[in-house]
Amino acid sequence: MTFLKHVLNRCSENTAFFLSNSFFVFDSIRGLFIFSAIDLLKNVEAVQAILGPLRSGEADFVANIGEKIHVPVISFTATSPSLSLAKQPYFIRAAQNDVAQIGAIVSIVKLYGWREIVTIYEDNDFGSGMIPFLADALQQIDVKVASRSVLPTDCSNSFIKTELYRLMTMQTRVFVVHVTPSFGRRLFLAVHKLDMMSSDYVWIVTNGVGNLLGSMNSTVISAMQGVLGVRTYVPETAKRAEFVARWSRQFRLDNPDVETTPELDVFGLWSYDTIQALAFAVERTNSRKFKFQRAQLGNSNSTDVESLRISRTGRQLLDEMLRTNEVGMSGEFRFVNGELQSNRFEVVNVIGKGERVVGVWTPQTGLSSQPVEGKPGRANLSTVVWPGDPGAVPKGWVVPTNGNKLRIGVPYKTGFSEFLQVRSDPATNKTTVRGYCIDVFEAVVNVLPYSLSYEFVPFIDEHGKSGGTYNQLVDQVILGKYDAVVGDVTIIANRSNYVDFTLPYTESGVSLLVPMEAEHKKSVFVFSKPLTAELWITSGSFFVFTGLVVWLLEHRINPAFRGTPLEQIGVTFYFAFSTMVFAHKERLQSNLARFVVIVWVFVVLILTSSYTASLTSILTFQQLRPTVTSIQSLVRNGDYIGYLEGSFVPSLLERMNVDKSKLREYSTAEQYKEGLTRGSGGGGVSAIVDEIPYIKLFLAKYCTGFSMVGPTYKTGGFGFVFPKGSPFVADISRAVLNITEGDSMASIQRAWFERSEACADPNQEVNSNSLTFSSFWGLFLITGTASLGAIIVFLLFSFHQWVKGRSTASLSAEPGPPHNSLAIHDQAI
Repeated sequence: MTFLKHVLNRCSENTAFFLSNSFFVFDSIRGLFIFSAIDLLKNVEAVQAILGPLRSGEADFVANIGEKIHVPVISFTATSPSLSLAKQPYFIRAAQNDVAQIGAIVSIVKLYGWREIVTIYEDNDFGSGMIPFLADALQQIDVKVASRSVLPTDCSNSFIKTELYRLMTMQTRVFVVHVTPSFGRRLFLAVHKLDMMSSDYVWIVTNGVGNLLGSMNSTVISAMQGVLGVRTYVPETAKRAEFVARWSRQFRLDNPDVETTPELDVFGLWSYDTIQALAFAVERTNSRKFKFQRAQLGNSNSTDVESLRISRTGRQLLDEMLRTNEVGMSGEFRFVNGELQSNRFEVVNVIGKGERVVGVWTPQTGLSSQPVEGKPGRANLSTVVWPGDPGAVPKGWVVPTNGNKLRIGVPYKTGFSEFLQVRSDPATNKTTVRGYCIDVFEAVVNVLPYSLSYEFVPFIDEHGKSGGTYNQLVDQVILGKYDAVVGDVTIIANRSNYVDFTLPYTESGVSLLVPMEAEHKKSVFVFSKPLTAELWITSGSFFVFTGLVVWLLEHRINPAFRGTPLEQIGVTFYFAFSTMVFAHKERLQSNLARFVVIVWVFVVLILTSSYTASLTSILTFQQLRPTVTSIQSLVRNGDYIGYLEGSFVPSLLERMNVDKSKLREYSTAEQYKEGLTRGSGGGGVSAIVDEIPYIKLFLAKYCTGFSMVGPTYKTGGFGFVFPKGSPFVADISRAVLNITEGDSMASIQRAWFERSEACADPNQEVNSNSLTFSSFWGLFLITGTASLGAIIVFLLFSFHQWVKGRSTASLSAEPGPPHNSLAIHDQAI
């Protein structure tokens, strides 16, 4: 009240402006406030504007009256978004809307990766107005509001403690507090007393408390150590500093008995800017005398309301007020859609005796410790001191302290017990769960940085049988019956829409398991099978090429390579192909030809040896081939296809146009073998479609006569299932990586997947016995290089001797027979 009087005294004395103390009574009894408002409007003549409804509920009531009498109603403390400006055109909010700070709060939560929060707020217009908007904003970044703690404004301290005890039993440890400063003092004293300011806790206060941290006494500040807060940004200016100094002097003169001068907060600055803007707006109306007429409000519950007068110039004053655009004590002071536009916030951290600014948030730059105007950057804050443990960022959740164990559902299965088996002891009525999946989960839990209490609950019906398919088991997590599922549950897209999976701990994929059959018929051209067509063509080409090279090097000096053209062609091809069996009889005279033949004979030796070994294998060993190579061939032939009981494979096959009537369900590896042995015609199946881990386990036992073939249809592998947004997923996924990259996983696999002595490798593949060009291309490169090199040397020496012979013939004067220098050269090389 003292501050407002000081402000009013500085306004123009010529302004026709009236203020009554009753508008600034901090009375929580609404009836007294309503009576004061109506009494003021009735008894004071020429009321031009109404200032000061403190609470949103009060502002809403007075704004309705202001609309009826056409008088602007201005509040610099009613911040709740529940106050509808669209329905109350004569109301002006000269303060920030609480919704404006939601972006800053969401940015803080997103920066530290917290997945769940708890909101704590008062059960009034101020407290409940912002929370729905906050929940919607958090949902957009996949953050869940785990619980809402609604506290009555007039509740007792014991009620607050009871509610805090309830929150302590939850796993979420991030709390967003939206209360008034007076209630915040009581709340944080209780929080501190219950040791909820220890490590792992995160407390974020809105500007309801953040704007007034300076008014908190030392006891409350001590109880709030480590709290993060959002508060309105107010620029430091010389004008503001001079004004605060004057106000402090005036306060000490008016209150000589008060030892400590209270801090001038943002609400005080908003009130100053509001009153000054209103005074200027009154002057801009250019009217010394405002006109009024008697209101005709119809049937009202209060006869006092009927006597109120309507302002004829109120609309003009409202428009002038809304056109305000200046830099005031609080910074930029302008109105858009009837409320103050101020979207810059500071993030403060309560440390020591006060608070420290650790960052700034604006809609343009986001959250930053050092924002650059207009340029969004990487979100960050300066070093934050957290409750209990200043050096570590809290992960935002802990294992609940209420003693309840996590209920982990496990599938009940009769086959492939190496993965998971559930056994019940009728004598003790005790159920034991063991298997590969269980050992992996327990190994993962052992490396977590905290203790996790859990119990396995088999998914069974009232008869002790399986409770349903794997999809139905996953549904139990969605319904809240289980806190998680551990077992051979495959990660697929449809399931991930409703639950969260950890990283997989097995290889992924779906493939075909088929029987093998002996290839009894031998082709007439079986001799051609050892080499591929590509290798046959390449080998023949090099036989011809080598023969031509030898002819080129020998025909001038070796009579065996002379004669008619047909004779030369016959000798050339005979010599080339006789090297295949090393039966060539022509004596070579050129050293270059001998070099080429030696290299080529080495290549032929390796080719013939490999050919002989491959042909021997084809003729002497029984060749096996898969009976089926693809799902499409099964569909064309109308064959039956098997799958594992409870698996998602039927839906996969139906999407591939497989008739549902052609599917047969099996549950054990023994049934797999029997079904494949019988075949479609004998009441079995032609192939099993299953996940690779099951197929490999089957082949480890029954590798003879069966194989995994066909394309692999990708899946996510086996993973652990948790509810959507569960904070356990990230920690357990990291633990899965640690286990799979270490020796623990290998030892677990050896313990459960012991191979049969007859099966050296369960991952059989059907490969061709034909030799390919890729195995011999290096040899062809060597012989080709040797032949080309010999030709180049031969041509160079021939050219040299030809030039030398012509020079000798032209200089010689003596008659005589010509020199056969080329023949001499040929014999030399």
